[in-house]
Amino acid sequence: MIRFECDYTQGCHPLILEKMMQTNLEQTKGYGEDEHCENARNLIKEACGIKDIDVHFLVGGTQANVTVISSVLKGYQGVICPDTGHINVHETGAVEATGHKVLAIPNIDGKINASQVQEYINNHYNDENACHTVQPAMVYISFPTESGTLYTKEEIESLYSVCKANNICLFIDGARLGYGLTAYNNDLSLRDICQNSDIFYIGGTKVGALFGEAVVIRNDLYKKDFRYSIKRHGGMLAKGRLLGIQFETLFTDDLYFRISKNAIDQAMKLKQAFKDLGYELFNDSYTNQQFVYLKDEQANKLQEKYVFSFWVENDGKKAYRFCTSWATTDEQINALINDLKNYQ
Repeated sequence: MIRFECDYTQGCHPLILEKMMQTNLEQTKGYGEDEHCENARNLIKEACGIKDIDVHFLVGGTQANVTVISSVLKGYQGVICPDTGHINVHETGAVEATGHKVLAIPNIDGKINASQVQEYINNHYNDENACHTVQPAMVYISFPTESGTLYTKEEIESLYSVCKANNICLFIDGARLGYGLTAYNNDLSLRDICQNSDIFYIGGTKVGALFGEAVVIRNDLYKKDFRYSIKRHGGMLAKGRLLGIQFETLFTDDLYFRISKNAIDQAMKLKQAFKDLGYELFNDSYTNQQFVYLKDEQANKLQEKYVFSFWVENDGKKAYRFCTSWATTDEQINALINDLKNYQ
């Protein structure tokens, strides 16, 4: 079977394995205080173009989301996010299990905009019973979104302006950050992401690492005692160097962005094939997630050889998601395209 259901079906980039083998018998401090973590932090700071940031390494995306959100919010506060947001629909209520409500608002092609956020905040504070409801104190978005779409630089800047004007935190989930930043139609850089958010994270699990995410905190308000939150949520890996080594490798010689671009190149080849062969696309994604409508007989035939995900049903039509990754090969994409031709 050739797997397209997600972007973490394989291990890690070979250079990471080589580095782990080379350093396997080194003795280092634990809990992320080793020289590999420190070097990785410095490389990430250089890539972000801002030295005055804190960088913390956590094992996975849900853990990063829960740790960040619960560290920022007070007990009576909640986080605004798109109704399709990962924390709202795909984390088994992990954020709400910490006592913080997810304040979901309607998405527009996977995104929310500044005016929606401002309207939500206005409605809260204009309510004479405001203190009886959860106070919005954070905005959560994903880049790319769960629908494979991208925020523009202008949209991110507008969102951040609203957040700053209302003294609330903007947190960007970057589980697939590399795939967003290398998308053909993207106009944001890593530096733009850093400058227009309070906290974000650089996804490794889905972008070439065995596991791990790098949480970047730019706003001084949220830096103090963050390691306490990591420990409390079970995220302080004793052998922290395993995370440091991975990000040290990913951020050497632009490896993170080079392997991300492979996923985009392969996804665009697949997208063009869908269009050329007359398949209807669910949306216009320029990232490594491609969504297409398939008839039952087409899906059934393809599933004999490929693994991909059912996404949604609209007016009797079923859309499916195909994910490419840093490791997707020409041979895998060409095989899929050839079979798509056979099942038109």
